[in-house]
Amino acid sequence: MTIKRIADSGLMIMVIYILIFAMYGAVQPSALSAYSIQGLFNNSLPLMLAAAGATFVILQGGFDLSVAGTISLVNAIVAVLQFDGALGAIGMLAIALAVGILVGAINGFVVAYLKVQAIAATLATMIICQGVALLILRAPGGYVSDFMTYELTGSMSGIPVAIIIATLVALLWFVFRRTNAGRNLLAVGQDAKAAELSGINVARTQFFSFIWAGALYALAAYFLAALTSTGSPSAGEPFLLLTFAAVALGGTAFGGGRGSVTASLLGAATLVLMQKLLFSVGVSSFYTGMIQGMIMVLAVLFSGAVQFVVDRRNII
Repeated sequence: MTIKRIADSGLMIMVIYILIFAMYGAVQPSALSAYSIQGLFNNSLPLMLAAAGATFVILQGGFDLSVAGTISLVNAIVAVLQFDGALGAIGMLAIALAVGILVGAINGFVVAYLKVQAIAATLATMIICQGVALLILRAPGGYVSDFMTYELTGSMSGIPVAIIIATLVALLWFVFRRTNAGRNLLAVGQDAKAAELSGINVARTQFFSFIWAGALYALAAYFLAALTSTGSPSAGEPFLLLTFAAVALGGTAFGGGRGSVTASLLGAATLVLMQKLLFSVGVSSFYTGMIQGMIMVLAVLFSGAVQFVVDRRNII
């Protein structure tokens, strides 16, 4: 297996995760219990979904800052609309997805068809979404049904729901990657002009990448509400940097064209696990942020080194 395939497959970040988990289990023996593992994945799932969404945009060579605003907006809506029971949870999920897809469609239209720079467009969307979230929910609070709180953070047949959701997203990526849409996504990220000359509809590919991202951001906000049993108009703010750190840690190239949603899922899970490990050994939150920043820089450097090696082999 080549260096490029190892990085793109997520194998490397998986090994890193296992090593960190072994250290976490050594300093915190209770971490190996089923209850602790379930709690770990519950805490990881929102960031995993957010990172998966951002990866779709980054793979086509774009950038999406609206992740924080979308999560804040959807989280506030979920906390304000009071629906109970299983049907209520399904209805709430439908509303959350509709809002996320709408935000993604706006981003995609402005970037792909109006040709506005992605950073500028999604920054504006983030600010608007955060403003609307404040209008809906002025302070942390609201109501999240007991069904969402207990069922979505529980387990099915002994398997945590969070693991099931993350696995489904990984499987969907596995299938999507092998479709024409998936191949087009990577082709546009590698070289948009060449992709257009080969007959790929670049604008449509870019547009739908933002829609996928918006849907996954909405899922992140939905499960965050279930996890915290409340809502907040600023719920998405911590995700802005951590999402891109998770994507970088997963090895996705920020220039586009190379990477994997599965690796981003693992990158997010690794970041959360790392926070747990550092907290367990008594490292303050100040140093935790510094360490995460250093890891993100190293991940980006490694990704660049892999791309350099690949480019040199192609030249040779």
